[in-house]
Amino acid sequence: MKLIAASAHSTRVDGQNVLELANTEDPRNLDLTGITRIDLQFPKFTDGRAYSQAFLLRRRLGFTGELRATGDVLIDQLVQMQRSGFDVAVLRADQNIDFAQRQFDRYSAFYQGDAVTTEPHFAREKATA
Repeated sequence: MKLIAASAHSTRVDGQNVLELANTEDPRNLDLTGITRIDLQFPKFTDGRAYSQAFLLRRRLGFTGELRATGDVLIDQLVQMQRSGFDVAVLRADQNIDFAQRQFDRYSAFYQGDAVTTEPHFAREKATA
């Protein structure tokens, strides 16, 4: 997962069709044609609706573009964000990127599947054996 400091985040990027989605919107009602990046909002770290949006976009709607977590994004949320389908997280201004990266080193593998790697660990082991 790519991490971005809040000060380095831009809502618009040349050559990308960016959609900013409030956490109250249902992604199933959107036309995603031509969209290359979707910014999902975490207005408070305790509000997890963007996790559900990310999962829907990846697994049910087949969105393959960039999913970016924005808003009140804390280090403790990053691993779950990645497992829900996010590619990029814009950290809250008081969060340290170096500390955040260590979260991925701590939790590098999981037994159960997720939005990105759908097979559980035992099924992946069988495939490589």
